[in-house]
Amino acid sequence: MGFLNGELRGRSAANGVAALLAGVAAIALSAPSAHGQQATQPAGEQTDQAKKADQEKAAPAGATLLDKILVISRTGETAIESLASASHVDQEQLARRMATTPNEMLLGVPGVATQADARRVSTSINIRGLQDFGRVAVIVDGARQDFQRSDHGTQSTFYIDPELVKSVDVIRGPVANTYGSGAIGGVVFFDTKDAADFLKPEETWGASVTGRYESNGKGGTSSATGAYRFNENWDALGNIVYRNYDNYKDGGGDTVKGTGFDVLSGLIKTTIRPSENSELKLGWVGSSDGWNEASGGVPVNDVDLKSNIFTARYNITDEDKSWLDLHINTSYNKTNLDLTSLVPQKRFDPITGLPVVLPAGSTSTFDVGTAAIDIWNTSRFETGGIAHELTYGGDWVGDDVKTGGTAGGDSFYTPSGKRNVSGAYVQNKLTWDWLEVIAGLRYDNYSLKDSTRETSGDRLSPRITVGVSPFESAGLAGLQFYGTYAEGYRSPSLTETLISGNHPAGVTFPFLPNPNLRPETGKTTEFGVNYKQNDIFESGDALRVKAAYFHNNVDDYIDGVTLSPFAPGSGCPFGPGIPICFQYQNFAQAKIDGFELEGVYDAGWGYAGLSASITNGHTISYKGVEADLATIPSSQVTAQLGLRFLEDKLTVGGEVQYNGKPKGNAVAKDYTLVNAFASYQATDDLKVDFRADNLFDVKYANPLNGSTTVAVYEPGITLKLAATMRFGG
Repeated sequence: MGFLNGELRGRSAANGVAALLAGVAAIALSAPSAHGQQATQPAGEQTDQAKKADQEKAAPAGATLLDKILVISRTGETAIESLASASHVDQEQLARRMATTPNEMLLGVPGVATQADARRVSTSINIRGLQDFGRVAVIVDGARQDFQRSDHGTQSTFYIDPELVKSVDVIRGPVANTYGSGAIGGVVFFDTKDAADFLKPEETWGASVTGRYESNGKGGTSSATGAYRFNENWDALGNIVYRNYDNYKDGGGDTVKGTGFDVLSGLIKTTIRPSENSELKLGWVGSSDGWNEASGGVPVNDVDLKSNIFTARYNITDEDKSWLDLHINTSYNKTNLDLTSLVPQKRFDPITGLPVVLPAGSTSTFDVGTAAIDIWNTSRFETGGIAHELTYGGDWVGDDVKTGGTAGGDSFYTPSGKRNVSGAYVQNKLTWDWLEVIAGLRYDNYSLKDSTRETSGDRLSPRITVGVSPFESAGLAGLQFYGTYAEGYRSPSLTETLISGNHPAGVTFPFLPNPNLRPETGKTTEFGVNYKQNDIFESGDALRVKAAYFHNNVDDYIDGVTLSPFAPGSGCPFGPGIPICFQYQNFAQAKIDGFELEGVYDAGWGYAGLSASITNGHTISYKGVEADLATIPSSQVTAQLGLRFLEDKLTVGGEVQYNGKPKGNAVAKDYTLVNAFASYQATDDLKVDFRADNLFDVKYANPLNGSTTVAVYEPGITLKLAATMRFGG
């Protein structure tokens, strides 16, 4: 594989990859194929017997991703059983994608987009056109990720290395409001690796090492994992990952400055089972990241980020999981981001607006600490032939933001302060023969304050879902229809409410605080279809399809607006710089609607998947003026195909994704990406992976990173080669 040491561009790169895949396919086709239900798991990725049993119950004749139990589910549902728009990404998929950054883990998940700009290590998730300031709840092992820093790009980011992640669950829309306050867009839950998934049943200990090289942004990843089973009721796992990458090149062959980074990440997790029906998981996930921020192609700031996530999750049930299925999750998440200027910088004083020069070595600090507790119980019982799953609980999240530094100003743009958000809810799922009804009610309360101001509010948010499975014939027995109405409530963030001071660079103008902001209320109507069928063309195959149409009215939607001092009642004063002001204000509504599809067919010897999402949206002012919503992502269609050979030891395949330009985006264009992969389990202890992303070297930009004047181009063709060695005994 010596050609990976050179730079490959354009047609020669595509031809080289095509030749390699053709060779792999030729070898594979010369061997007998196997018709097993699932591909052999990667080295060290073994699923414990209890989870296997649950999944077999969900799919007796065939298994697909939509049959996997959702970790995020509070009632033990699989994605295909859920009367909501839910998706699951498992370990096999994650390994196949060879993700370097979090956005690559979510490829093809309908309704989900990511914004990572050139820095790549800081990621924001967009669901159905909603993102930032907690509209999408991002959770790692039960810990809310609430870090926020004011910038021209995305506002709310999180940090998790893909190498540490076992699975990702996504629930779209405010039906996810049992998972915490504010999630009017949805929830994304990252579940990290466990010892039980790594160790083989007969092993006491196990270890693995992985090395990977990437051609674009030349660099690599080194990862080491170790696990130990002290006894049948206690095990532990540790993982350490180091990534080091240079600036990448876009599809036009141009180097994108400021895209290199190095990351050191780690995971420690232990599981203790005090009794047959109880389990305690204690975990730590940490990272130390570094990169340079560039302006005009010149590095101007050195960035150092440290993140530490501490979690404790306890579950206890009665013998039959009937009246008692109690979960207690606690977490503390601390993120520290430090900026150090590399060169003298011309700035404007945040108070006076007068020009100043910040010397090299000036610092800015952003410290965000988030504490949380989440408690719920599910009771299962029957009354009059109707099965009930009654879930009730409460949660609290507290954010403590501290900003400062010798550079000055950052405490204005990302204000220091405290925010507390709490809630309680009750939800009952009733099942009778062909009918399912879910009724829920959530109460939310919030308060936020700085040294001089304080604001608060509360609200009740309902949910009602009705699902019917009206058919009994063989071909239609797996068809289910559902309809949902759900509301969610998001309190304003500290930044939206308290931001102040003058714009720091380029031109200056005032930021105005707005302590009178009203919370957002998301009101979503959704109609969906679930379909599952086994043994369609041959014994053991499986087809799963989920589709949904949604319409979301977000009342009192919050967005930034530009004000004129000449407009009566604007509150915008005349000051230094250009005659405008910036302020977060409420809009009467944001209207967002769309369609989502997710389907997969798996026959053991191969699989095919298709997903699609179309999202449209606009804001409406209190005067009735409509405007395009800047956070609407590309409409997408993603097709996936994989073939398994050599008794499932070899998998080859690829992905094709079409991205359609969002309405009103000035810099976005339509584009199509083609990816290819091959994975070979050479022995029980050696696995080799190859992947080619953006095979045809397309030059494209993520529309979420666009503005009226600039586009940040994504990586061109990227070739990845990795090997994993495993040991155990």
